[in-house]
Amino acid sequence: MFLKFLRLEIKSFFRGTSLGVNLAMKILRFIGVLYFMACMAGGAFAAFYYVQKEMHLDPLRVVSKYLVMAWAADLIFKYIWQEMSTQNIKPFLTQNIPKNALVNYMLIKTFLSPLSWLNSLFFITFSVIALFNGYSTFGVLTWLVGISFLFYLNNFINILFNDKETVAIIIGCIFAAVAGLGYYNVVSVLSYSEKLIYGFYQTPYLILIPIVLFFGLWKICFSYVRKEFYLDQGLEAKKQFGKTENIAFLNRYGVIGTFINNDIKMLRRNKVTKGILIGSFFFLFYGMLMYTSTIYKTPAMMMFMGLFVTGGFQFLFGQRVPAFDSSYYPLMMTLNVPYKEYLKAKWWLINMVTAASIVIAMFYAFFGWEVYVTFFAAGIYNIGVNSQLTLWSGAFNKTQIDLNSKEKRIGQKNSFNLKSILLLIPKMLLPMGVFALSKYFFGMTAGVVSIGLLGLIGFLLREKIFDIIVKQYKREKYSTLDAFKNKD
Repeated sequence: MFLKFLRLEIKSFFRGTSLGVNLAMKILRFIGVLYFMACMAGGAFAAFYYVQKEMHLDPLRVVSKYLVMAWAADLIFKYIWQEMSTQNIKPFLTQNIPKNALVNYMLIKTFLSPLSWLNSLFFITFSVIALFNGYSTFGVLTWLVGISFLFYLNNFINILFNDKETVAIIIGCIFAAVAGLGYYNVVSVLSYSEKLIYGFYQTPYLILIPIVLFFGLWKICFSYVRKEFYLDQGLEAKKQFGKTENIAFLNRYGVIGTFINNDIKMLRRNKVTKGILIGSFFFLFYGMLMYTSTIYKTPAMMMFMGLFVTGGFQFLFGQRVPAFDSSYYPLMMTLNVPYKEYLKAKWWLINMVTAASIVIAMFYAFFGWEVYVTFFAAGIYNIGVNSQLTLWSGAFNKTQIDLNSKEKRIGQKNSFNLKSILLLIPKMLLPMGVFALSKYFFGMTAGVVSIGLLGLIGFLLREKIFDIIVKQYKREKYSTLDAFKNKD
């Protein structure tokens, strides 16, 4: 039955109305998956031989010690990006097909997601290396089976708590508390991790723990999904009572203030936009990558990190204008909404968050003022230049967004546009190149000043640039309306 459902999905893909664009996106995703596969396999080699030759420790024991952190990160990533798809299943509910088969198909399908199996490449490669270095064959196999089942548990945990934000916040607080206790050596979290996971190698019968938990959670998830598996219950769009909110002082600023007011309320109320806020917060720590690879310490990559650290909200929110308003965009176009004020409201909101990110990013000064001033310059460039370019690229993004469901699909077909890609040149490559060259020839001060001047010039020319952006939105108006109305 599983193979039959899979064949139907393949037929649906090739018979779709947008086969060319869908195929292009699949190819790009496949290239991305290949890249991460290579990273996982290469990371296994690096982890094993670095620990063995540089640290002169037992690689299997050291990796086991830190896998608890990888397990927690895996659960967080799955909660943010992985969701059990139900759209392709709904038509089968009216057919004479056992619901048990449909539920099992949906549960099995979650394991086909790259988020589920990519980490297995690291474990498998690491295990093969361990076998070639004299480790016990049976012990390595039980270690591999144990951690594989342990990580696959996250699929079921994600399903059970996916739409329960309160529970997710509580679990997040528990993770943070445990991390804090481990960091300050109140509780030796890493030691417990080492004892458990390395125990899969030393004491093979311990793998019964994750195996029993795996099948137990499978049964619990099956019952949970099966109980909600009706078109008029679990698969029905959730209805909520509306509530009136108003940020009064913003209304003093006319139309722009009203638009900002509405956007802030949208960010606070909806699942997708809450995810944007969470993602923007995590972007603040993107600069930590400079301590995991030497390539990030080059001037160009330092600027690259600065653009993301200070512009996370800008990139996640700005390029989806007007997609966030897709549900009522046709209505807006009948009300003679002033395009310029509409876009300026988004621009001011983006820049307020960017300015706050610049201030919060001051903790990078702990790693050196040169790091922070680079990020500061990147923030100025984001405010003066990238904020407008991001809104410009939004004109070509015609992906509908359902604000009532968590958006976890990256790179959807309507967001794939050559013009948006070309705009990456002034958004990313230009500041990286200018900063790297200025710093190389004239020093750090010249690099920071050059990026700051570009940001200042963009800010001063904002009215002219907005006129160009408004014209672009008007040119794309009818194709955007057609895309937002067309569910296919």
